[in-house]
Amino acid sequence: MLSPAVTNIAVMLVMMQLSRKIDMEDETNILYIRIAYVSCTVLGFLIYQLVRRKIVATNDLTKLKIVKPKNAMKPNEPEQVEYTTVRDYDLTEIDSAIKSIFTGVAMMGFMHLYMKYTNPLFMQCINPIKSALEHNETKIHLFGNAATGELKRPFKTPSLLDGFMGKPATDAADASKPKIEEISSAEGVKTE
Repeated sequence: MLSPAVTNIAVMLVMMQLSRKIDMEDETNILYIRIAYVSCTVLGFLIYQLVRRKIVATNDLTKLKIVKPKNAMKPNEPEQVEYTTVRDYDLTEIDSAIKSIFTGVAMMGFMHLYMKYTNPLFMQCINPIKSALEHNETKIHLFGNAATGELKRPFKTPSLLDGFMGKPATDAADASKPKIEEISSAEGVKTE
């Protein structure tokens, strides 16, 4: 399967070519673009809500200990340790994704309604659905993929500064990825 970065580029190239063939000044076309954007945003939101319901229904209370790496901007601060459950971690991830939909709607609303740009609205209309279908929680809870490999919690979030900062000296294995320990509630045995 292609990575989200590759599919983002492919979708943007296709949308750019389509936007050249559409008259962005025609009021009928603008209405159709608005309907498409709102429909895709609502569908993306509904996908996240469906995943959220599945997370709550599953109610996985496996305890997690997440050790977040040091902040590169504050090297004197220690690593942060957070205790949570799989359900709470998944709900936090889904809530963050839902907030990103609202942020995108606010930015597109400003650009389209205040600045009168229609092209960005057209270019971004497919992104809410694409993001919802490519989200790790959707892959686990909606598509039934196992939470291993790239889908192992906590999910690795690439940073813009990863390439410039290099690896911190604190962990030789993979310092950019938060460490996680699963604590089995039945046996009390820690696994890493």
